[in-house]
Amino acid sequence: MRRVRYESRGGPLFVEETPLPEPGPGELLVRAEAIGVTLPAVRKVTEAAEPGPLGGEIAGEVVAVGEGVTRFGSGDRVTGLCFGHGYADFALLHEAMASPVPADASAVDAVALVRSGLVALGALEAARPEPGESALVTAAASGVGHLAVQLARTRGAGRVVGAVSDPAKADFVRGLGADHHVITYGDDSWGTPVDYALDAVGGELLTPALAALAPGGRLVAYSSGGGTVQAYDLLVGAKSVIGFQMARIARGKPELYEQWREELWRLFAAGELRPVVHGEFALEDAAKAHGEIEGRSNLGKVVLIP
Repeated sequence: MRRVRYESRGGPLFVEETPLPEPGPGELLVRAEAIGVTLPAVRKVTEAAEPGPLGGEIAGEVVAVGEGVTRFGSGDRVTGLCFGHGYADFALLHEAMASPVPADASAVDAVALVRSGLVALGALEAARPEPGESALVTAAASGVGHLAVQLARTRGAGRVVGAVSDPAKADFVRGLGADHHVITYGDDSWGTPVDYALDAVGGELLTPALAALAPGGRLVAYSSGGGTVQAYDLLVGAKSVIGFQMARIARGKPELYEQWREELWRLFAAGELRPVVHGEFALEDAAKAHGEIEGRSNLGKVVLIP
């Protein structure tokens, strides 16, 4: 089978032939039909000191199962998060991280919706939104952000403000349900303050995102970009910053994880949540797929098709 690897920080990415892996206890061997490309995977290549497997979201058909697997069998269609080599024709997926793909959904729908949607929905839940409150979503055109904009609307947000890196993305974000005024990160003013913010960028953007909160506002940080917040900025406006990590929910609250997955598919089936795919790339073009995310040019999800 083929898989994508790299041997040094920064790449290059290349495709190699390797034997088919065998599922261990609790694992599924999945023939991948779609693979989601994420910012953490891109940063792993560009920033990690040592090269490692490129994992991430996969969706496809189960072809074999390991000892102890009870929920799935050969022929089942599943999606989930792969922690090993996920950029490949076949990947190993732990049963606990897998969920079924509905018959009326494609593998591309699954990788565009489930993992990114779980992060978006989890960040939104962490903000404790009340009907009628206003929301700010940074990276609003990204794989997670474009779903967060829509989910904020489904939870009754009275105003949803999108923040993007390029004004050319404004029409896309408005088409998802954001209000007319879409913010560009370099704008001097981010407009009328909001009740809560979902921040996927971090770094230097934390300061203006925090300043965009109304008194008592909540900022949920779920970015791997880091950043520093001044305690006085929280004190003076009685604001709060909440860190959110999806892995903590997956490991510690599996029943909530499953509840959120079911909610995403329900909204998808009802037409209330529409995952958008920016582009589909072959495994051999994984570097181009990473480039779309590195260059912040994607509108929605970037997907690899083996």
